[in-house]
Amino acid sequence: MPQALDSYDYLIVGAGPAGCLLANRLSADPANRVLLLEAGGKDDYPWIHIPVGYLYCIGNPRTDWCFDTEAVPGLGGRALKYPRGRVLGGCSSINGMIYMRGQARDYDGWAAEGNAGWAWKDVLPLFLGMEDHFSGGNALHGAGGEWRVECQRLSWEILDAFREAAAQVGIASVDDFNGGDNEGCGYFQVNQRGGVRWNASKAFLQPIAKRPNLTVLTGVEAQRLILEDSRARGLVVDWQGGRRELRARREVILCAGAIGSPAILQRSGIGPRDLLERLGIGVRHRLEGVGGNLQDHLQLRLVYRISGARSLNRIAATPWGKLGMGLEYLFKRSGPLSMAPSQLGAFARSDPGQASANLEYHVQPLSLERFGEPLHDFPAFTASVCDLHPQSRGTAHIRSADPRDKPLIQPNYLSHPEDLRVAADAIRLTRRIVAAPALARFRPEEFKPGPDYRSEEDLHRAAAQIGTTIFHPAGTCRMGHGADAVVDSRLRVHGIPGLRIADASIMPTLTSGNSCSPVLVIAEKAARMILADAAGRVEAIPSDGQPLERTVAP
Repeated sequence: MPQALDSYDYLIVGAGPAGCLLANRLSADPANRVLLLEAGGKDDYPWIHIPVGYLYCIGNPRTDWCFDTEAVPGLGGRALKYPRGRVLGGCSSINGMIYMRGQARDYDGWAAEGNAGWAWKDVLPLFLGMEDHFSGGNALHGAGGEWRVECQRLSWEILDAFREAAAQVGIASVDDFNGGDNEGCGYFQVNQRGGVRWNASKAFLQPIAKRPNLTVLTGVEAQRLILEDSRARGLVVDWQGGRRELRARREVILCAGAIGSPAILQRSGIGPRDLLERLGIGVRHRLEGVGGNLQDHLQLRLVYRISGARSLNRIAATPWGKLGMGLEYLFKRSGPLSMAPSQLGAFARSDPGQASANLEYHVQPLSLERFGEPLHDFPAFTASVCDLHPQSRGTAHIRSADPRDKPLIQPNYLSHPEDLRVAADAIRLTRRIVAAPALARFRPEEFKPGPDYRSEEDLHRAAAQIGTTIFHPAGTCRMGHGADAVVDSRLRVHGIPGLRIADASIMPTLTSGNSCSPVLVIAEKAARMILADAAGRVEAIPSDGQPLERTVAP
């Protein structure tokens, strides 16, 4: 631990995507002394960087908090594993690497709720400014930024056929999901460089590792905030088995995610009165919305047996197949080991009355019962489909004041009737795609949930049986106004000067797709607002979309 514990302007909690970017941007001014804290370790575990290694990172305490949900009534009482990154890079070190912005209407919706500066026209320049896209710079993509985006380095006949089948039922083929309207079917673009995972640590921390005004500490867990005169003045942390106090001259910024950030607030006496009093913590500042409004994308994993096509199930079943995959990756950085968990994507409407695509497909040339278990012993593909705009809301609350006690996570999946209706429609749409002529030569047979599920009630039961998280929790420290809002449009915690939150927890509603890159934009915007506030000026986004501070190694 550094000696001068009171010498920091900014304390950042959590070195996930948001924390890494914020540390980069705030320390670009040599006058700012920045301390970035990560509860996990360094991102030097080899499986982080080999794309298929997510299988060995999820559920691994070296890289994952290894949370579980409570029993979910809408899933027939099942509890789910709930992975969250616990390592430098956070979830960008264990996620599916899919580059996805969401839809323009997501951000326009945030702005329409009174969150000025968060419309699509406001955030698009931020996406462009941080991006290093394989296509180079143009109206929709940036070049030269830190966040590398590439095409995937393999293809599968069965996925090509699924794409053709989707077109046959009206889901057009597209090449890019990131223009503001992601409806269509195509291969995902990924955050990789040369077939290797590109996480937020590589992008935003490694180039500035020698900045003398930036300190990055791993193995340090934030217990609670230090509040003096109703202002956030610092943190109490666990470090090497002892308790330390860290002080911030300007701000404490929570980037601990949709589960971690509300937990720190609640342990600090900031949150719902009933919860804090019941746990004996006491109310330092009442904010009823802390830990509420939990949203997540529930995916329904439909599995189909096939014949006459390659599937990872069979390739990985033999020692020779595994050896071949290893050699291909070693010499070419391609093949199955370079795979993101999902290669082909599709965005579609569950029914014609939807205003925009409200379903996202992740299609994979493999199948298994659940992550961490062996592949099935027959060739198959999985068509996972999730409701992009769930109406169900859950909670993420602490179990006690002890940070060692895992939180109580209750997503309440499928608790809203509209989510059940969309789930049933999603299964029907998937069956129409699989029945299209393009897939007929592979003779697909539905293995999960099975063809016997036909009625509306049957499909509701099927959704409960095959539904699982796709790892996009958000909304637990909602941005906005009203009794359940936690931060304002500048991400300042209501009623607590010196404290901001910049992560997925501030999303009023989930974005329409994978959430990593939207979190980076939240952090980019937060950095600009923090620097503007510190300088006593109004934030301005340059017309060229470039960040106010670029990454410059010392």
